[in-house]
Amino acid sequence: MPTLLIVHHTTSPSLHTMYGAVHEGATNPDIDGVEVITRPALGATVVDALDADGYLLGTPANLGYISGALKHFFDQIYYPCRLAKANSPYGLYVHGNSDTAGAVKGVETIATGLGWQRVHAPVTVLGQPAAPDREACWDLGATVAATLAG
Repeated sequence: MPTLLIVHHTTSPSLHTMYGAVHEGATNPDIDGVEVITRPALGATVVDALDADGYLLGTPANLGYISGALKHFFDQIYYPCRLAKANSPYGLYVHGNSDTAGAVKGVETIATGLGWQRVHAPVTVLGQPAAPDREACWDLGATVAATLAG
């Protein structure tokens, strides 16, 4: 059974809302045969990443970049996963107060180096997530999980 790893740094109520919608989409009962594992970015390990077949990543945009916690995750898994997990599907959601572009670019640069394949456009939200934002997060989670389900 394929495994989807959700790695998140959920530091605010807005990110919690986004994470909840992503998780709900990823665990949609209509998507059969995918195990969803969730880890906070500071608790996710190399073993978690190597055991996964796809990834959902969530981060705040901090000072124009990804959170230090998500960067730490990437720092520890980069070389062990670079060849072993090439072509894995991934998705990204980012929350910011004024801008998310640097965080999106940072993750996309790292994911390109890992050889991961984006299967859904990044979901970015400025301010409080509204209903369309929550729907986009749900769709993100469902899309990555459905990709793994085949």
